[in-house]
Amino acid sequence: MPTTVAERIVEELDRAGVQRVHGLPGDSLNGLTDALRTTEAITWQHVRHEEAAAFAASAEAALTGELAVCVGSCGPGNLHLINGLFDAHRSRVPVLAIAAHIPGPEIGSGYFQETHPEQLFRECSAFCEMVSTPEQMPRLLDVALRTAVERRDVAVLVIPGELFLKPCPKRRAGAPIRRMPRVVRPTDAELTRTADTLNAARRVTILAGAGVQGSHDEVVGLARALQAPIVHALRGKEFIEYDNPYDVGMTGLLGFSSGYRAIEKCDTLLMLGTDFPYPQFYPSKATIIQIDIRGEQIGRRCPVDVPLVGDVGDTVRALLPLISADRDPEHLTTSLAHYTKARRRLDELADNDRNRSPIHPQYLTRLISEKASADAVFIPDVGSPVVWAARYLTMNGSRRLIGSFTHGSMANAVSQAIGAQTAFPRRQIIALAGDGGLAMLLGELLTITQNELPVKIVVFNNSSLNFVEVEMKAAGFVNYGTDLENPDFAKLAESVGIRGRKVEQADDLAGAVDEFLAHDGPALLDVTTARQELSIPPTITAAQAKGFTLYALRTVLSGRGDELVDLAETNVFRRLFD
Repeated sequence: MPTTVAERIVEELDRAGVQRVHGLPGDSLNGLTDALRTTEAITWQHVRHEEAAAFAASAEAALTGELAVCVGSCGPGNLHLINGLFDAHRSRVPVLAIAAHIPGPEIGSGYFQETHPEQLFRECSAFCEMVSTPEQMPRLLDVALRTAVERRDVAVLVIPGELFLKPCPKRRAGAPIRRMPRVVRPTDAELTRTADTLNAARRVTILAGAGVQGSHDEVVGLARALQAPIVHALRGKEFIEYDNPYDVGMTGLLGFSSGYRAIEKCDTLLMLGTDFPYPQFYPSKATIIQIDIRGEQIGRRCPVDVPLVGDVGDTVRALLPLISADRDPEHLTTSLAHYTKARRRLDELADNDRNRSPIHPQYLTRLISEKASADAVFIPDVGSPVVWAARYLTMNGSRRLIGSFTHGSMANAVSQAIGAQTAFPRRQIIALAGDGGLAMLLGELLTITQNELPVKIVVFNNSSLNFVEVEMKAAGFVNYGTDLENPDFAKLAESVGIRGRKVEQADDLAGAVDEFLAHDGPALLDVTTARQELSIPPTITAAQAKGFTLYALRTVLSGRGDELVDLAETNVFRRLFD
């Protein structure tokens, strides 16, 4: 029998190194799922919601650096993929999505479940096309694969369901589609101009983002030569924070004062592989040099004086020999002293607060970091778990920290943990879940048990949309609509076959964390954490100060003054007593 379109897709995915496909079956996908059923090369990874399939693929691609695949059936099925695909697109990881479509002859007629996926997915992909005939498929599949791999982005193929079963024309196979090695750096003249600027500077600060992946030693060597403190953006934390004597922490809304100060006090800011989005945290007066592999990213956030297109590692290796020695270390010395002080204050907040309840989330996160394995993967939900992960998880070069850091979607932690654990079945995968995020895609607990994934889930249970409440306070609003009436998540987990434990007292937490991480199988630790814990950015604007004042006045006037007492007890009195 001739090879079908679906069978040819499976063959080409196998040649491209794909090992699994994340998805949910549907009638328009039957041809493809049947082709997967009859092959041993690629496994089907079942989920309970297509959004989770796309998040799982995004996490797999982020951790492996290789192409990951998700699929959805026609109409609502593939439409559910869109949030996870936006995350993959904005995180710049290679994902192929196959969106099954209604029968080709019915397109445009308002048929059952009809949408226009070739239009819907265009904004969250680098390539999105509909396959209208079997003759189109082999070449369009090659283009989609190559685009996803080389652009490190999402590619979408929209395929009417009946085409999967059609005979597929033969096409000579080229080389397997894998990312091509390359060296990318600026010209010698541009490097000389950059070196002249850096050599003339007295106070250089480095801001490192996700683009420093694989270039840790080169960046640290450049900091040594420049006597420059290194500030990291959130996505750069896992790649540059460890084994780094020049690290002064993070800046931004999730950061702390030492990172903000090192940038504000510099006369030259060297941005390495970062698209850090907050203009209020850039220096008010400084020369700015930006190195990025994607030239279109340069200058998006602030005016740039010296733009350089290149891979961070390739560029720094060529730049280092041009940097003058014997530099004044004063800026580095004062920045490191400030970091030591700021770090000590943060660490003081992560101690057991006299066994009081509810538990401070800083203490919980510190314990998880201390007791997790040396190569653990941490995946925080968007919201307050990201804040505590950014400040209290310790990286070491083997651990990974991924999440929906650019797209900023709730419900990413457990869904991405599914993809991570599927790709690395023997690695410790820890989802730092918010109670709101966990509840949003609660059905994925069933995916974990059905697929026998030993995912570890920590629930920061503060019975609220906590980060939204902080945003409301900062803007001067009385908290409203953020209460969550939660079940006992530990009992709920037990009911679906996941080891569950609830912890409400700080005295019980250390032992519970030990037991939780040691369990040979999926486990959920439901921890009651302080709702009024404030995650203050490193600098407070006048608008934020005004906002908190308005919040306090409006809260008292609305008859909810007890919230202010709780807020003070959680954040102010604790520091006074300590």
